[in-house]
Parts: sequence; structure tokens; C-alpha cells
Amino acid sequence: MSFRNSFASARAFAFVSFLALSGFLGTTGLASALTAAATVRDGNAIQLGDVTYRLDGVDAPELDQVCIDDHADPWTCGIEARDQLAKLIGKRSVRCDDVGPEKSFGKRHRAICTAEGDKTSLNEQLVKLGYAIAREPVKANVKSAAADAKSTSAGIWKGCFVAPQEFRTGKKDGALLGAACRADRDKEIRAALFPEDLTMPPSCGIKGKLAVRARVTGNIGIYHLRGCPSYPATTKPDRWFCSEDDAQAAGFRKAYNCRRPK
Repeated sequence: MSFRNSFASARAFAFVSFLALSGFLGTTGLASALTAAATVRDGNAIQLGDVTYRLDGVDAPELDQVCIDDHADPWTCGIEARDQLAKLIGKRSVRCDDVGPEKSFGKRHRAICTAEGDKTSLNEQLVKLGYAIAREPVKANVKSAAADAKSTSAGIWKGCFVAPQEFRTGKKDGALLGAACRADRDKEIRAALFPEDLTMPPSCGIKGKLAVRARVTGNIGIYHLRGCPSYPATTKPDRWFCSEDDAQAAGFRKAYNCRRPK
């Protein structure tokens, strides 16, 4: 090889190395991480600054989801899951290691998040407490925690509930989970888990309605904002959301009559 070719090869190698060290070759480098004060959005969503992460491998009840407790009484398990996650964090900062975008909602990324001073991730802790179930992970390993929660009837497992994914899509005939489920009370339990008049969580006044016509745009439903003509007409919403971002993350699109004219 000539001196000129050797010099050119060395220069090219140095340039590629610079790009890799500078983060330009991010697809082959380590996942990004962010440490900051945390705002808990719901049982499996944490906001750090302007970034919202979903806990990888975790699926917690939605804020408007109802479960049955071990005394056969309905309870707002989604709000309890959010509060339990907030309690785990306290006033500590949180580090979230990004493991990739959420398939159904690219604005949010999945992450393994750990509160300052902890050795165990929040993902694993929440599942072990029984306030979330395991969901297909990218990197998080919560299988052991999920098995422990189920075997000890911890959290929502002490009662009866449907998987959050089935609640989100309105699948009323899905499997009932938990120690307190009773085959001889199947109809009554499902009526409690999918109430005709779903209670609005505090400060979550956006109405969501499952709609076949929404599938044209790749969604499962339509959400209605206060002040939109369709809002008062939507008297029995299937879902309640706290923000448009939450509604869109759940697969709902905004009602056309809510949009400002161009």
C-alpha cells in the first residue's frame, strides 16, 4: 500500500472514531440516559423534564381503571398504582436509561428507571409490589418479580382485574386475573370492571370514546376536549384522559370538531 493510501485510510478511521465517540453513531452506541426530578404521570409513565418514559416491561392499570379488591368492592386501582410509584420515588431524582421508542407511540420511549440510592429499578419494584403486571420487555427483566407478586397475592393480585391492555381496548370478555375472581360471579365482576358510567379521575377531564371509524387513521378511539361541540354529547365515555398526550399515547385521535379551522 502506498503512503498516500495509508494516510487516507488512517484519516478515515480517525474520522469514524470521532463520530462514534461524539454520539453520531448512536444506533450502535449505548442507550441514552437522563437523570432529573420526576413527575409520575401514571402507574407506568414517568416524566423527566420534557421527556416522558414508559417503564419497560411494565403494564400498570390506567388512571380510570377499576379493579375489585379482596372484599369484592370496586376500587380505583389505577390511581393507587400511580400513588405507589410516586411513593417509591419520594423526593429523589430518577435516572432513566432509554431502551428504545414505544412501538405504538413514538413520542414516548421505554426506559429502565431507578430512583437515586436504589439498586433495584422502579420497573421491578412496582411489579413486585403487585401494582403492575409484566409486559413484553425490550431489556427489563421483571419475570421473577411478577411471579412473586402473583404467588403472594400482592397489590391488585389480591382482588380481581383485567389486564390493562384489555381495559384500554374495551375487551370485556378477556381473562379475569387475581385471587378473588369467582367463576360464579363472572357477570357481576365484569360489570364492575367495565362500569357503564366510568368515574372521571381528578383533573382528567378529556373524554375518550372507542370508535370503529377511528381505525381509518390507525387509532382505536376519539377523544373530546372541553369546549368542543362533541364534548357534552359524549355522555358515557369509555376512557378519561388527563392530557392530549396521554390520549394519543393510548391510541385515540382528537375529534375533528375540536380542531381549529385553518
